[in-house]
Amino acid sequence: MSRLKELFSKEIKVSLKEQFGYKNLYMVPEIQKIVLNMGLGLDGNDSKIIKSSQEDLSLITGQKPIITKFKKSVSNFKTRKNTNAGLKVTLRKNKMYEFIDRLVNIALPRIKDFRGLSPDGFDKFGNYTFGIKEHIIFPEVNFDKADKIRGLDITIVIKSIKKEDSFELLKKLNFPFRNKRSN
Repeated sequence: MSRLKELFSKEIKVSLKEQFGYKNLYMVPEIQKIVLNMGLGLDGNDSKIIKSSQEDLSLITGQKPIITKFKKSVSNFKTRKNTNAGLKVTLRKNKMYEFIDRLVNIALPRIKDFRGLSPDGFDKFGNYTFGIKEHIIFPEVNFDKADKIRGLDITIVIKSIKKEDSFELLKKLNFPFRNKRSN
């Protein structure tokens, strides 16, 4: 069992139950999965770029990514239906907790001029989404071998009742949120 999963099940779950006054532990917010998406755009047609991006994403996650396709042809974006759009990985269970541990403790502090994650990235269901501009912040990716610096979208799917519960869960997992400014 990963270190973060053990911490969640033994300490964080109990403290959240007491904090929100839930009747049982199954009402406590819990992370279900993490989805990483790397859009390639026009580079999706080049097999060498797809291969190198797949290798980088598999090093970051420990899992082989799948290639996503465009669903429609849009002339303004120069896209054709059923051509390669990007890469996607879904993490669950132990790999998910290991990824969160590496993301929060190693990767996010390596971002240049990092002031914290925005607390506005929650949707109405309590899921949190944020983007990373450089995939090379992860130590698994070799900076010299990366042909181009690419961005990542990370979505954390959380089973919760309210957005505020999800926010408290991520704060307890040491996510570095910046403070909301009051005007």
